[in-house]
Amino acid sequence: MKLCAVGVLAFALAGCAANQGASNDMSAARSESCKATSEQEIAALFDRWNQSLQTGDPHQVVANYAEHSILLPTVSNQPRLTVAEKEAYFQKFLQDRPSGKIDFRFIELGCNSAVDAGLYTFTFARTGAVVQARYTYTYHWDGKQWLITSHHSSAMPEKE
Repeated sequence: MKLCAVGVLAFALAGCAANQGASNDMSAARSESCKATSEQEIAALFDRWNQSLQTGDPHQVVANYAEHSILLPTVSNQPRLTVAEKEAYFQKFLQDRPSGKIDFRFIELGCNSAVDAGLYTFTFARTGAVVQARYTYTYHWDGKQWLITSHHSSAMPEKE
């Protein structure tokens, strides 16, 4: 009986190994080496994005986003999927000269991916308005640089 169980287990494991070898290209691509990163490197990606806001150029801001990405912005109900949609959003958003500051963050590191989520405050130089919001950025390493794959931001629901 034990010999039979060992045989079945060996057969099952051999099947699993064979299936791994026959995996599709996506699985093979995911098995590539992971880029070494740190929380500091991922935190600096917000600084890069925030500095691109300071240029006033929507194209420079959108350059932080992967081609296949989503922006769910604070002050628009429309999800932004294309470069043109993101640039249109930032064209309007940048008119008030925003500057962001992280108030609280949680970073999670993965293999060629990372999540930076928390709370931030935006100050708008043109109007003097201050908006506190929640955020989530997901990033993917494309082999050359970290790019935003999803960005969600929403104003804080409770007044202090």
